[in-house]
Amino acid sequence: MANQFVVPQFIDVEDKILGPISVRQFIIFLAGTGLIVGSYQILYRLANLFWPFIFTALGIFGGVILFAFVRINGRPFHHFMLNVLQSVKNPRLRIWNNQLGERLQYRQEPPPPPPIPTKQPLTRTKLAQLALLVDTGGAYHEDEELLYWGQPLKKPEPPLPGETSPTT
Repeated sequence: MANQFVVPQFIDVEDKILGPISVRQFIIFLAGTGLIVGSYQILYRLANLFWPFIFTALGIFGGVILFAFVRINGRPFHHFMLNVLQSVKNPRLRIWNNQLGERLQYRQEPPPPPPIPTKQPLTRTKLAQLALLVDTGGAYHEDEELLYWGQPLKKPEPPLPGETSPTT
């Protein structure tokens, strides 16, 4: 057992500093508190606007709670927001609009494809020659006379040009 390795577990659990609050959540709360104090100084003390300060503070508090505690698909909310902003800025879905593209115009008709070469079908005598060649292990030569079930076979005659050979 020389090659045992320690496998890290619970790597997605954040370190806790104050009870159930992690370092990231604590920093988010500090930033939210600073924003609320800043809006209090600006809206309530300088401009004497109480209700706009309350609405602003509630909005900031809601954002702090959202960014500190909400997880979407097991990932923190700020990762989700970064992915949303990235996909809005640089979308990867590309839609092809066939109507806007140029049409290809051929100057002439393309040439027809060449005919497919075909082999002549095997005749019975050619098949018998091949079977005899296989049975004799290659000892048979075409110059010898063929006997098929005790009867001599005719040698196949080559077809004339443009003519197909019979399939008998």
